[in-house]
Amino acid sequence: MKNVTKVFAGALEIVREHRRAYLAINAAYYGLTLAAMLLVVFFPAVQETLIAAVTEGFQTGPMKPVGSAYAGGRVSAAITLTFAVNLIGGSLLTITLPSLVIPFSGLVMGVVRAALWGMLLAPTSRPLALAMIPHSLTLLLEGQAYILALLAVWIHGRSFIAPQSAGAASCGAGYRIGLRKTVRLYVLIAAVLAVAAVYEALEVIYVAPLLIGQP
Repeated sequence: MKNVTKVFAGALEIVREHRRAYLAINAAYYGLTLAAMLLVVFFPAVQETLIAAVTEGFQTGPMKPVGSAYAGGRVSAAITLTFAVNLIGGSLLTITLPSLVIPFSGLVMGVVRAALWGMLLAPTSRPLALAMIPHSLTLLLEGQAYILALLAVWIHGRSFIAPQSAGAASCGAGYRIGLRKTVRLYVLIAAVLAVAAVYEALEVIYVAPLLIGQP
């Protein structure tokens, strides 16, 4: 238990050490999501296209196993698949790994995801508005995990490009320091995504249908 506490404390210390960047990424991420929601008010066709594409992805596309778990009310499967998709696909493969090859490149995915979330989830109809009452917490939790992943991208890229900022003597040493901090931050990312997956599965399967009047 002490070792687990130490690991989490170390990850939180990294966030505190880079709190200005962390707060800036928070403001940019959630701010872009809200801006995209406002944009959809003037261009509703964009949301309609996105909803159609996402629905198809969950029904017949690569996300079909996730969609089937939710549609079938299989809570455990929904939690497991949601966590795996968000951690591996949403964080590791699209944000972190590209940045290990090209510094800061994962930040682009953060911008894209925040904008897509806003356009997709904007409460432009009564069913969407009702669904977003509980789903807003899912948005905040998952967003927080992706923000931590983006923070790791920033720390790693800065440590590599400006090694002196990380107390390193060379770009190679800075790269390794940034990589170690990224691994430590993934403890927090995984923890937040685990909580988000549990909440989202329960919220989507049990709560949202009651609010929007579906069986």
